[in-house]
Amino acid sequence: MTATNHTIENFREQILGAAKSNTTLSIEGGGTKSWYGNDHSFKKLNTQSYSGILEYQPEELVITACAGTPLQEIEAALAEKNQVLAFEPPHFGERATFGGAIAAGLAGPGRISAGNLRNFVLGARILDGKGQDLSFGGKVMKNVAGYDVSRLLPGSMGTLALLLEASVKVLPKPAATASLRCQITQENALQILNEWAGQPLPLSASCWIGKGSGHHGELTIRLAGAVAAVKAAIPLMSARVNAVEISAQDAEIFWHALREQKLSTFANLGKDQTLYRLALPAACGALHIPNTDDEWVLEWHGQQRWFKGNSDDATFSAIKNLATRHGGHATRFKLGADVDPTLERFTLLSEQAHSKALEAVQARLRSAFDPAGVFATKRLP
Repeated sequence: MTATNHTIENFREQILGAAKSNTTLSIEGGGTKSWYGNDHSFKKLNTQSYSGILEYQPEELVITACAGTPLQEIEAALAEKNQVLAFEPPHFGERATFGGAIAAGLAGPGRISAGNLRNFVLGARILDGKGQDLSFGGKVMKNVAGYDVSRLLPGSMGTLALLLEASVKVLPKPAATASLRCQITQENALQILNEWAGQPLPLSASCWIGKGSGHHGELTIRLAGAVAAVKAAIPLMSARVNAVEISAQDAEIFWHALREQKLSTFANLGKDQTLYRLALPAACGALHIPNTDDEWVLEWHGQQRWFKGNSDDATFSAIKNLATRHGGHATRFKLGADVDPTLERFTLLSEQAHSKALEAVQARLRSAFDPAGVFATKRLP
């Protein structure tokens, strides 16, 4: 038996043992996102022993790797061939793994132009709650054989099955990039970003930071694409908002800090505060939360917004209602050190009129993949 097969067999034994003893297992890679999701404190099933790049075809823009492979190793291999993970998954620590990035389903600044992580997953190999070794999808984009189960795994946070391997699509690194910065109100920033999004411009990312409705803040935009396209867009977009181009070094530091949530708005989370994440439609204008003067961070042309505020249920309820009224939803993304960890972090599906039907689908999926509740950590509601 090879080391790889031995590792998988060990995983299977842990799963079957947990099913037999009615024990819950919490899947973990590098543990850099252990704080993400609802409170969980179960026996760990660690994936780091199952590591390595299994296949990389630069000419086909596909990489296949084991779940425990360090994310840094994946990105280093891609960089050698001038390729990238276009959705820019956040690491939140040096020990971040490939499987953990997929399970969390999070994407960085490039998500608005490149698409979500889920759109890049081509295939996956899993162990379900019955210890069955199953494979779904493939290593090409046009794969229509069977159910597209592999795309259920991103964002499932280990509550469906143990991800063993995954194949994802990669993209060439842009030939040119440039970042522009200006001072502008949230209202004007959202209007201009939506206007630009509908034009043939190489706009790959945006971030507005400020105090909220009516206040001026700092808008940073990133251009990426062909050299000629980026060069042509710089004067056009700079003139529109009176922006200046920032150095490549400063730009790299900024976008990395945004992806890893190391900007002051994120890093200075008070012990009794919560970082709220609002997901909103493109047409949503500037928002204001009464009786607050905290800083907002807007990404994805305003479709993802971060707000730091009090951790009490009344504040969460007000933020959820605000997001719902505008066709979106909100979650408690990260809690301060002194906040009760058992607080519900996510907006329940039952609270979203347009998503109630998903609760039944979610329950059926969990029952099919994990009938004994081995992975029922409740990290997701």
